[in-house]
Amino acid sequence: MYAFVDRPVESLCNGGRFLLWAMRAWVSAAERGQCPPERLYRGFSAVEALGALPDFHIAMALLAGDAVETLALAPMPCLQISEDEAILLGLWRDFSLESTANAHATLALLAAEHRVGAIARAMGAAAHRLIAAGFDMPSLAAGTTTYQESPSDE
Repeated sequence: MYAFVDRPVESLCNGGRFLLWAMRAWVSAAERGQCPPERLYRGFSAVEALGALPDFHIAMALLAGDAVETLALAPMPCLQISEDEAILLGLWRDFSLESTANAHATLALLAAEHRVGAIARAMGAAAHRLIAAGFDMPSLAAGTTTYQESPSDE
């Protein structure tokens, strides 16, 4: 979490920025009474990660409905990563690293006990599908290159 909190959005690699966009867009759509997967379809499709959308949606829906406290995500134009966004980015990274003990411990602080397993399964499945689509999930912070980023000129 501390790797992300209060940092500029631009400090994230493309995969991290995509995840942050997806989380903020999901919350925005839900708040407006729109269908989040429908609103996110084009974005996930554009990065060839459409297979991750159903599990991403389930994870976000469970977090939104069964959180101990309401998670506060920043509005789309915000240039800083909020505390709750940092926690979620850390969870995505933990699931991609198969650090399930850390992820479960964090989820236990965020969500109703009976939902932790379902959220963990959905986040884990979405993370694995994002990795399969070429996302460098363990390296959500900048400084790493994925297929979505231009290689640095050395």
